[in-house]
Amino acid sequence: MPRVNSSLSRSILAFVIAISVFARGDIVQAQANASASLPSAEDAPIALLVDISSGQTLHSRGAARRFIPASITKTMTIFLAFELIEEGRLDPRQVVTVNPESWREWSMKGSTMFLPADARVTVGDLIFGIANVSANDGSIALAEAYSGTVEGWTAEMNAKAREIGMTDSNFATPNGWPDEGRTFTTAADLAKLAEAMIRRHPEKFARYVGRPEFTYNGITQRNHDPLLGRVRGADGIKTGYTNESGYGFLGTVQRGPQRLVLVVAGSPRGSLRARAARQYAEWGFAAFDQTLLFGADNVIGRVQVQGGSTRRLEVIAGREVFLNVPTGQTANPQIRIVYDGPLRAPINAGDRVAILEIEMAGMDTARIPLRARYDVEGAGLFARILNGIAGWFA
Repeated sequence: MPRVNSSLSRSILAFVIAISVFARGDIVQAQANASASLPSAEDAPIALLVDISSGQTLHSRGAARRFIPASITKTMTIFLAFELIEEGRLDPRQVVTVNPESWREWSMKGSTMFLPADARVTVGDLIFGIANVSANDGSIALAEAYSGTVEGWTAEMNAKAREIGMTDSNFATPNGWPDEGRTFTTAADLAKLAEAMIRRHPEKFARYVGRPEFTYNGITQRNHDPLLGRVRGADGIKTGYTNESGYGFLGTVQRGPQRLVLVVAGSPRGSLRARAARQYAEWGFAAFDQTLLFGADNVIGRVQVQGGSTRRLEVIAGREVFLNVPTGQTANPQIRIVYDGPLRAPINAGDRVAILEIEMAGMDTARIPLRARYDVEGAGLFARILNGIAGWFA
């Protein structure tokens, strides 16, 4: 059953004790005062702002509501390509020959990278085209080059979505072309996708995503990301539009160690989507102060182990952990370690073994994965007997 461990490091306990307690109403009022810069429900009926450096949701409107992502779908195609490259199953230098039938269907159909009929194009260029000029033709070419069929590629998209916790999404197309509603997602799921892409593949993300323009086949097109070049620290990810879905955007902005991921969807016009996205990003940085709680290698606490060479295991986040507090306010966060325990040995260093939960009045609970600081080997018979006896006395 889940266990709660209050054995946090002295530094964090000192932090918690030193922060003064204040009424819930103070936070709500502080957020209300800052909300003048939030996007309106008319501009962005669906809106979500997450700080992935703290794990906190800063603002949410309809985050669990399903909607049609249109070309934002291509984010999953890009992420799948990154995963396959990392696994050695796809090579950016690989040259792809476009299927003639697919070329006839997708040539000049919606957003395009203008692949010629006899195109021999690298996987890397396809990813550039998909990420930066929303290439419908490039998405199909990549899917068929790897899987043989679009259906094979979308099956891998859905499997990867489940792996990273996207529990309320389905992909029936690699590019988001209208498919009678079979492709759908939520803002909450898109935030998970963005975080997985950035955390698992920071170098690939920096290389392929967020280019202001892309040139292929002698044609230069600009990226329609509403934040690039307009909001400091903006570096992607993907816009989307169809008559059915309206205007949507999944984006991210980084300033120093802080990175925000935002989703706006269902906007009636492109200009309103752009305004909502910019307001959201700027509000997220202006409305909160950020405090470092733990360094990447700080021991956050200890969890119990059964059948191992030790009965207690130190856990770390493996990355810096921050806390956002409404600007000008103080808070008393409630911090705890939650895990299914005791854990069973053997355990490898880096294994995800627990969750750090950070609760603060007026905000959703932040949940940060915790990992084993070192290996725990399985105990021999004599050690198991001693551990059992020690457990009785404990």
